[in-house]
Amino acid sequence: MAARFAARLRQARRAPMTIGLSALIAAALAWAAYHAIAPTEPQASRSTHKRGSPAAPQPVAVATIARRDIKIVRHGLLGTVTPIANVSVKSQISGYLMKVGYKEGQFVQKGDFLAQVDPRPYEAQKAQLEGQMMRDQGSLEQARDDLRRYQSLKKLDSISRQQADNQTWVVKQYEGAVKADQAQIDNQNLNLAYARIVAPVAGRVGLRKVDAGNYVTTADVIALVTQIDPITVIFGVPEDYIPDIMRAQKKSGGLEVAAFDRSDTKQIATGRLLTLDNSIDSTTGMVSGRAEFENKEETLYPNQFVNVHLLVDVREKTIAAPKAAIRTGASGPFVYKVTDDSRVVMQSVTPAEGEHFDDFAGFNDGMIEIAGGLAEGDRVVVDGADRLRDGASVRLAASDGRASATPPSETPSKDPSQEPPQERRRRRQTTPQ
Repeated sequence: MAARFAARLRQARRAPMTIGLSALIAAALAWAAYHAIAPTEPQASRSTHKRGSPAAPQPVAVATIARRDIKIVRHGLLGTVTPIANVSVKSQISGYLMKVGYKEGQFVQKGDFLAQVDPRPYEAQKAQLEGQMMRDQGSLEQARDDLRRYQSLKKLDSISRQQADNQTWVVKQYEGAVKADQAQIDNQNLNLAYARIVAPVAGRVGLRKVDAGNYVTTADVIALVTQIDPITVIFGVPEDYIPDIMRAQKKSGGLEVAAFDRSDTKQIATGRLLTLDNSIDSTTGMVSGRAEFENKEETLYPNQFVNVHLLVDVREKTIAAPKAAIRTGASGPFVYKVTDDSRVVMQSVTPAEGEHFDDFAGFNDGMIEIAGGLAEGDRVVVDGADRLRDGASVRLAASDGRASATPPSETPSKDPSQEPPQERRRRRQTTPQ
């Protein structure tokens, strides 16, 4: 009994030692497994993270400041495409439509045949009037012969003076009748010309309005002809723009006008300003303007809605900078200017105001006028400035739109600690021990 108790006592004393030894072995295995997977930071990498070590140069794209012409453009003008001529062709006589000589959508020239109205009733009326005219002409000749005889007898005092004078007025009456007959014949000739319906202007014919065989009157539309090329746009201009537009138009004549689509993103056509209306609409404070465009490709369609951009001035040979280079800080607009030692400094600039600063439609290729702060030949950062600070070192990745070759010695080394764990394990397995 005493022996069993002593054995149990010795076993209980050894249990804590066994547990502690097991925990120590488990910790050692976990430490070994961690260091087998986790990379050891290279000495070169640790040296780059030391306090005070310089950061790698930031790649940036730069542009060189130069002088160029800056276009001053008025935006936000809404317009509607309006044909110069939009003609509803109607029959000028009544009758049965014998033939339609056009196809829907066909382009016609002035004078081209469109339709034919039955001319036979008007030909019959013309023949009747010609017969009446021949009768009146015969009566006229007879009256003139009588007048000559009466005048001879009057000289011999064989007839009274009154009888001779009356014959004079009879001749005039027959002359009037013959002239009226001729006018009626001319009217019938005109009706016969109207029976052949032709295009009054050059343009495109719309959808057919009436078919052959129908009886048409002067109220019926035979075709609709719309002049497509050239075509105009009528747009509204705020009254505040009128002085600048009138001054520019007197200086250079027709001003350049660009028509953009409904979304104001795609340019459709370029034309010239013809004129402004002669009065301002008192309800809107706007004046209507008309611009003319060539439209051979039919990019403009009647009644189409367009956005109009009007060129009112050109600033010649002025200092210009990319709008993308202008940034805004607490002290106002600034740019990052690149120095000769490949560092950047924050340079305050003064962009021109108003339309000089606006390149909404891309008339100036993204360039804006700079009133102060930059000189010709300066280099400014246009891309990659998000993580820059004053005095930071930079590497030119592109200059004026052209990529810059980076020497191998300037290529930043890859930090192994930034690699994915799978890549680190693969590299370690392929590296010879």
